[in-house]
Amino acid sequence: MSAHEKYDVLIAAARALPRLKVAVAHPCDESAIRGALEAAELGLIEPILVGPTAKIVAAAASCGVDISRCEIVDAPHSHAAADAAVKLVLEGKAEAVMKGSLHTDELMAAVVRRDGGLRTARRVSHCFVMDVPNHPDALIITDAAINIAPDLEAKVDIVQNAIDLCHALRQPEARVAILSAMETVNPKVPSTIEAAALCKMADRGQITGGIVDGPLALDNAIDLGAAKIKRIVSPVAGRANILVVPDLEAGNMLAKSLTFLANADAAGIVLGAKAPVILTSRADSVTTRLASCAVASLVADAARKTLAIKS
Repeated sequence: MSAHEKYDVLIAAARALPRLKVAVAHPCDESAIRGALEAAELGLIEPILVGPTAKIVAAAASCGVDISRCEIVDAPHSHAAADAAVKLVLEGKAEAVMKGSLHTDELMAAVVRRDGGLRTARRVSHCFVMDVPNHPDALIITDAAINIAPDLEAKVDIVQNAIDLCHALRQPEARVAILSAMETVNPKVPSTIEAAALCKMADRGQITGGIVDGPLALDNAIDLGAAKIKRIVSPVAGRANILVVPDLEAGNMLAKSLTFLANADAAGIVLGAKAPVILTSRADSVTTRLASCAVASLVADAARKTLAIKS
């Protein structure tokens, strides 16, 4: 069995779909160029390289990759590249945006701009789709990259974005654990009160499509034995496939702990905008980069199907 069997399934599903047209913002180093070209070679995406043409050509030449088949949209610098990538989506020429060799903040500023950005009524949030060795399911962790200290209103959208992602990844059930340091509601620990509120909001239909439970500590969210010891009876406890963290710091630490201590891989995606945003890191493995593109392709496919139903 592959060390990345959960990613292999996602990549295989995405390869069966039409290639996703992706605007790659400022791909001016080897990591960004290779990431886009490897996904293209596998049949996942059709990259549109957006940035200073001379720098893109030089980066491709330095790492020996052929970009002759790629469309290049010239933009003088990274800020302009981010804006141009977003514009391609708004014009219907691209279905997703991918981070190249620019800062995440720079790209996201263009995405969330009120005028000319990709805002929707939904709060934008980040999800890691993590392939953890020896864990049966891919784990969605949110939000570990965008919303620093989300309030309850923001967490409603963060949870809904994650549930929608879970369905886009063709998981049969979205089991959402709202994480805290404990599994009981404690007035002195605000995250436990927000967890209880989110569960009641799900009961009342303010969050849809998933089973939401919390507060849950990490152990009894993902381990059936730990849930049994604590006598927690729930369809989520011990079986969660979505982990909603209290804040960005907790999410970042959780994701990196799994990556560096458990050899997990973390594909990154931003949701809640008019198109998925693929966030990759220079430290990402080839498999992780491909998985991030596969996740975006599946999200875009789910959006197309939803639009077809509505129309």
